[in-house]
Amino acid sequence: MRIETPRQRRRRHAVEAPFPDEWRTLLAADMVHWRWLDDEERDHLECLVKGFLFDKRFEWVDGLEETDEIKVLVSASACLLILGLETAYYRDVTSIIMHPTQTAQRGQRGAPEAAGLATDAIVPILGEAMLHGPVLIAWDSAKRSAAHPNTGHNVIYHEFAHKIDMADGSADGRPPMTKAQQDRWEEVCRREYEALKDGTNDDPLLDDYGAVNRAEFFAVATELFFDRPVHMQQREADLYGVLSEFYRQDPAERERRYAKRNR
Repeated sequence: MRIETPRQRRRRHAVEAPFPDEWRTLLAADMVHWRWLDDEERDHLECLVKGFLFDKRFEWVDGLEETDEIKVLVSASACLLILGLETAYYRDVTSIIMHPTQTAQRGQRGAPEAAGLATDAIVPILGEAMLHGPVLIAWDSAKRSAAHPNTGHNVIYHEFAHKIDMADGSADGRPPMTKAQQDRWEEVCRREYEALKDGTNDDPLLDDYGAVNRAEFFAVATELFFDRPVHMQQREADLYGVLSEFYRQDPAERERRYAKRNR
């Protein structure tokens, strides 16, 4: 018989505890994607959020004060990405460092795998994911993008997509996946990345930042996949398809279902 450690027991109790009604109210007000989910998806996301909040530490800098709104919205947005995956993708997220707004960093940035990002200049940033380390998030940008997914930009999705990519120890735009997925993934993502980088797509849907390297391409594509899924499915069907297969989610169907329900 497997015996639980005290921490495992505390975690189980935290996940089994009722999801607070005030948290649901916060998410219904702040997070458009919360409204797109069906009851089963929402129940699963609630369990992931409770586990995430137990496992991860939030750090508050530059005068930003701790609130449930920040912790719950950031946790729910991060966990939406792994709704169909294993939570182990975030096993090396040590903490989430919350800034009130855009910050600037000086010093060497960018891992060797992330060619094109290394710089020692002063760089303004909305977020950053560190290999085997924390995630930095600008709160004002995170809240704004959760309420306005039509922009196609979400700093939480972007940075936690990097952490999913890094789960195998490198930031290369090739997240851990089954062997059956790998060949199709490589074919589609390489083709779409090269088209974005070379400017051969006359009407690109993806942000130009995705052309920096394959790691940024995956993060930018993830933002679009969750925030503008119907447009992506219509205009970048192959890319939408491999992302849907990887994430095991169909946000385009969710968006259509929500729109039909609210006509």
